[in-house]
Amino acid sequence: MTASAPPDGPVIELRGINKSFGPVQVLHDVAFSVHPGEVTALVGDNGAGKSTLVKCIGGIHPIDSGEYLFRKEPGGEPVPVHVGSPRAAAALGIEIVYQDLALCDNLDIVQNMFLGREEKSGIVLDEYEMERKAAETLAGLSVRTVKSVRQQVASLSGGQRQTVAIAKAVLWNSRVVILDEPTAALGVAQTQQVLELVRRLADKGLAVVLISHNMNDVFAVSDRIAALYLGQMAAQVKTCDVTHAQVVELITSGRSGDLGLAGTNGNGNGARA
Repeated sequence: MTASAPPDGPVIELRGINKSFGPVQVLHDVAFSVHPGEVTALVGDNGAGKSTLVKCIGGIHPIDSGEYLFRKEPGGEPVPVHVGSPRAAAALGIEIVYQDLALCDNLDIVQNMFLGREEKSGIVLDEYEMERKAAETLAGLSVRTVKSVRQQVASLSGGQRQTVAIAKAVLWNSRVVILDEPTAALGVAQTQQVLELVRRLADKGLAVVLISHNMNDVFAVSDRIAALYLGQMAAQVKTCDVTHAQVVELITSGRSGDLGLAGTNGNGNGARA
């Protein structure tokens, strides 16, 4: 794992993020940062607010209040941004791979990777260039499990599908890739392949957010862990500074010893420690 964050700091920094749906407040004063060259695991129980937070980052849900800062250039200063749509997030270099992958079984790998962003030569599709870039992207991620970029997605295994979805996300000069439960429903060997790919993304300098319920996966590849508890950020810490048991306590009660939310009583009430 990466020893520490690059000196230019996080690429995304959220401060005091609040989000409600009608009378229900889902996110409470959430702070969250994502660093280039690192895997940040976002963990929490069902209903903790993980999906809502990610959808706020990706421009699907507008935030009610708080600051959204983005470092547009490595070494530059973070600046406030308004991410009001997935297109705006993509323009910044933020890509999200959801659990359903959003791949079309009846199309091949190249067609899936360029779906909606096809390249043209004049008025016709530039099949050669798209195929070249797809193969180059997979090779750059050291993907060896896909025999041909012209394979139909319907013929791929679960691990290969996940690989294609991740490659699609990094094809567009992404700086932040968010992965929603990428190893869910995969076997042991396929899970290992996907985790190795996640690690390679960070090693290439991308900021990676990994949403997972699997603590073994979290500790295997993450540099930092951010634990949400009932819509509050209980803690965001370096993985090497916490134990498996501490993370489970943060997820289930918002606190572990001196770490986490102060004064939690099982209802998520209390201020940050």
